[in-house]
Amino acid sequence: MTDFIPVNQPLLDGKEKQYLNECIDTGWISSEGPFIQKFESEFAARVNRKHSIAVTNGSAALDAAIAALKIGPGDEVILPTFTIISCAAAIVRAGATPVLVDSDPLTWNMDVSAIADKITPKSKAIMVVHIYGLPVDVDPILKLAHQHGLWVIEDAAEMHGQTYKGEPCGSFGDISTFSFYPNKHITTGEGGMLATNSDDLAARCRSLRNLCFQPQKRFVHEELGWNLRMTNLQAAVGLAQLERLDEFAARKRRMGQHYTQLLLEVPGVDLPLTSTLYADSIYWVYGLVLKEEVPFDATEAMKRLGQHQIGTRPFFWGMHEQPVFKKMGLFQGETYPVAERLARRGFYVPSGMAITLSQIEQVVTAIKDILK
Repeated sequence: MTDFIPVNQPLLDGKEKQYLNECIDTGWISSEGPFIQKFESEFAARVNRKHSIAVTNGSAALDAAIAALKIGPGDEVILPTFTIISCAAAIVRAGATPVLVDSDPLTWNMDVSAIADKITPKSKAIMVVHIYGLPVDVDPILKLAHQHGLWVIEDAAEMHGQTYKGEPCGSFGDISTFSFYPNKHITTGEGGMLATNSDDLAARCRSLRNLCFQPQKRFVHEELGWNLRMTNLQAAVGLAQLERLDEFAARKRRMGQHYTQLLLEVPGVDLPLTSTLYADSIYWVYGLVLKEEVPFDATEAMKRLGQHQIGTRPFFWGMHEQPVFKKMGLFQGETYPVAERLARRGFYVPSGMAITLSQIEQVVTAIKDILK
């Protein structure tokens, strides 16, 4: 029986052990320690930002970004329906209202042409979420935001090493967020980052991350924050990973190109778009969308691939169809056909950093078998 191929396996064969041993040998294992500042400063430089603020995870980064921008009750934030729930949850927890747009059928990102019609006097921000491999077309959004006086929150969790028109993803929003979950191009196990050029927003994020302690009166609080601090241990792993980001991005692109080459003539599936006018895909994951002539959906496809020892994950389920939001009375009667099709007929196959070419070939053989 062939070995199971997991949907993701990180690559940790750089200086991770060396840096972790240094943390242990020096005793710097908590949220204070030299690796945190070094990771923050080098990450900021990598994404052309003045400030980076390390936090516990990407979801926490979104919560802090919303709070830092003082978005709350009565405010609206425009975002894609096709995304992870963390994006909408941060808005809802703040008491604001998420306003959704559908996906572009080719890039799977938010349909930029649909944003303008969603802007109202209550709009406070546009949340740009780069999905799976290609960045959102950012320039038209920045122009809209400038015209209407809106903040731009850029979720670049899946875009480490990716660029838009040659500039790093994560360098465009008033505030940007990243995730370092093990399936990301850079991992710290769990972890996240905020990035901004604003001194005020950076100071606010650092305060919110650290329970809003005050410099002079530490245990006297004017505002409620969180403990969102990253540990020195996590930052040590992150720094070792960041040192190899160019290598990792190239590795991901080779993976995606190999999948595409082998699947190009396979009937029944739409493959991820390889490039746009502003970027080449970085293939954070390698997604497939079943065509209508395939008589089963993504759930059945994943079940069949599982029988071939192939790990898979479903695509995002639209925010407008989430039971938790329906119970709150949100998005009543709203439909987003492209996102609904992606959710039902889309899934991704093993595409972690450590995948080998022979494993990719094994996955492709299984895909061909289930589509016969």
